[in-house]
Amino acid sequence: MKKQFAVIGLGRFGGSICKSLVAEGMEVLAIDMDEEKVNEFAPDVTQAAIADTTDEKALKSLGIRNFDHVIVAIGDNIQASILTTLMLEEMGVEHITVKAQNDYHEKVLERIGADEIVHPERDIGVRIAHNVVSENVLDHLELSDEYSISELVAGSTIAGETIYDLDFREKYGSSILAIKRGDDMIVSPLPDETIQQNDVIIVLGANQDINRLENHWMD
Repeated sequence: MKKQFAVIGLGRFGGSICKSLVAEGMEVLAIDMDEEKVNEFAPDVTQAAIADTTDEKALKSLGIRNFDHVIVAIGDNIQASILTTLMLEEMGVEHITVKAQNDYHEKVLERIGADEIVHPERDIGVRIAHNVVSENVLDHLELSDEYSISELVAGSTIAGETIYDLDFREKYGSSILAIKRGDDMIVSPLPDETIQQNDVIIVLGANQDINRLENHWMD
């Protein structure tokens, strides 16, 4: 059975989520106060609605409680974001993800019951910064303030070495989750796996350890 998603706010962030969910074959209700935005997404999503989600009656009329996951992607109106999240929580929505504008907004969302809080602009900024600083970094995803996952391109200094020979976990305090080699993906590689130049190595570790890898290990 397909999961049902509702996306509230059809700006760049909300719009991209709608498109991604539709591409995954999910059922999506797209909601915004702006008729033009709703009309833009209406042909692609399962259902689209013009509604003020700070109005409890409007939310109830959409049957919002029946959705598996509601994503609040309201833009700059923090008050509307908070009120909408509060009402979704009171209605018993199963899972609520909310876009936060700043740390204060996040703290309020945590207190009123948001299940997941995202900072798309901040997170994208971190990823772009890593990619710009190091040409060996293909992608970077922060899991928390301390830990990240990075995709690193193996340089000539480690080509021909096995994971065991590199003593990876002991020296760098990080774990290799997978290796991309052309079209192949080696998940949870064994210690005797030999690293080849230009392998894409997906690494999980503390930020400081991953930074050491970027600076010294992948030359």
